[in-house]
Amino acid sequence: MVMILASGILGLVRDRLLAGSFFGQGKQWQLDIYFASFRIPDMIFQILVLGTLSAAFIPVFSEYLVKNDKQANILACSILNIGLMIYFLIAGFVFIFARPLSSLITHSLSNLELDLMVNLLRLLLLSQAFFLVSNFLTGILQSNQRFLLPAFSSVLYNLGIILGIIFLTPVFGIYGPVLGVIFGSFLHGIVQLPLAKSLGFNYQMVLNFNHRGVRRIARLMLPRTLSFALDQVILSIVVFIATSLPAGSLSIYNFAQHLSSLPVSLFGLTIGQAALPTLARQANKVKNNFRHLFISSLHQIFYLSLPASIILLVLRVPAVRLAFGARTFPWQATILTSKVVGLLSLGIFSRSISELLIRTFYAFQDTKTPLVLKLVVVGFNVVLSFCFVFRLKMGVLGLAAAATISSFISAFLLFIFLHKKIANLFAGQVLKPILKIAATTLLTSLSLWGLMRFLDLYILDTTKTVNLIILTAVAFGLGTTVYIAFSLLFKIEQLKSLLLVLKRFGQWRKILAQAEEVLDET
Repeated sequence: MVMILASGILGLVRDRLLAGSFFGQGKQWQLDIYFASFRIPDMIFQILVLGTLSAAFIPVFSEYLVKNDKQANILACSILNIGLMIYFLIAGFVFIFARPLSSLITHSLSNLELDLMVNLLRLLLLSQAFFLVSNFLTGILQSNQRFLLPAFSSVLYNLGIILGIIFLTPVFGIYGPVLGVIFGSFLHGIVQLPLAKSLGFNYQMVLNFNHRGVRRIARLMLPRTLSFALDQVILSIVVFIATSLPAGSLSIYNFAQHLSSLPVSLFGLTIGQAALPTLARQANKVKNNFRHLFISSLHQIFYLSLPASIILLVLRVPAVRLAFGARTFPWQATILTSKVVGLLSLGIFSRSISELLIRTFYAFQDTKTPLVLKLVVVGFNVVLSFCFVFRLKMGVLGLAAAATISSFISAFLLFIFLHKKIANLFAGQVLKPILKIAATTLLTSLSLWGLMRFLDLYILDTTKTVNLIILTAVAFGLGTTVYIAFSLLFKIEQLKSLLLVLKRFGQWRKILAQAEEVLDET
């Protein structure tokens, strides 16, 4: 969680530098093209690599590690080489046909804009090659129970982009951040290589399609890969629609998405990942233990993500000003971005709990149900996006509204279908704590909003950055204090778990010393 937070903060610094360099002075269209140029390379990478790693490579490779180190290494090298071979074939096709493919997902670009997108897209294909190797190294390290260094690699990735913006943008313009992306993706992998080698990874030029482990991975990866493909459909629709809106719309949506996604990664993703191994062990054994772990994890996510939704909603304007409010980022763009952040913040808790719900299905080795439900949600999202943007004339706000409503639908459907697997899922012991958390969050939000308005109107001149930081810090600190106070008043059990985790931060040296992860050879 600490590494995700550090990477997220650097990501906001990256976005602020991008906004300062390219938003305003008639250059925001270049930033839109920058974000749009990621779409096709990211799509290839997400479908080809992440689906394979999360659903297939890590569990199969972990089994081979226990049985035979040499066979595990041959399996890893075979999968890596097959992945590189397939990627370079697809990347070669995309490189050659970059222009018609770019036109397909951004139908309204001028020739000048399209030329720039084609050039940036071709450069980004190199970064995804680095990422392919890097993420397989991540899979190897995580299979060996090493998690800290792979998480730290994301920090270096964002750092590489920041260096590119600072040092290369004055010389190369919009190409500077792209070169930073390539450098960051290289850092993402190179930092993991020494530890992977110390754990026994030895690269070999093997390409064994008939390897038993390779065939198992090919079978397991299909449902998860299709699920990732559906995610890419949504993101491609966003690019398709946003590039037909006024210049800067796609950048504004991406900025807001990055800001609102940080709490989801911090709370939903981390708790969901941490709960999955134990849920998987208990799924077919002790039902009561499984249900207890699921409910406790669900309540903890609600306890952390629901106030995050409301706090970001209330503090959306100062948050956007601090994150992206460079001098060239105009006030109109700040207001529009804050509105998009406000709409997306409403879906933080639903997106967070969906991270746990989906992994609970995976614990039952059920990848089909989440895939079918995601197909339904994607259909809703696409229809709502076109309706809100073009029929109701909501502009980029329509994309945010469609995303939030779709996240509600997704969480609701996952709950309903999971209820068939876990008896009495909606019993009082599930709903009562959630209602108490919701009441506490509502009271906190009212207190926070009142304080922020009072400070903004009568005490602090928030046109100055220092006063804006003071306002945000005071409002956030008081909001957190009020939330904890009401949690004690309503006797919310999840507070105890949170305090125990915070207490452990004071013992970080002792905990790291006792951890299995080794950052250097011993």
